Amino acid sequence: MTVVVNLCSAEEEKDLIAFLKQKQYDYQTSPDFQILTTEQKKEVIRRDEAFSRGETNARDWNDIVRDLENV
Repeated sequence: MTVVVNLCSAEEEKDLIAFLKQKQYDYQTSPDFQILTTEQKKEVIRRDEAFSRGETNARDWNDIVRDLENV
């Protein structure tokens, strides 16, 4: 089973990990996961909508990450 949790702060992450350890649950974290800023989220939505309208082509993930770093 996979559970995805979207945390809003470092404090929430700390609390969740403490809970998982206390219960002795086996869990994995994804340290490479990037949290998007509000502006980056808006840009992702804008590009997704443009793609859905057929105005853009699919892009390589590395290009997308590079572009988001400039937002």
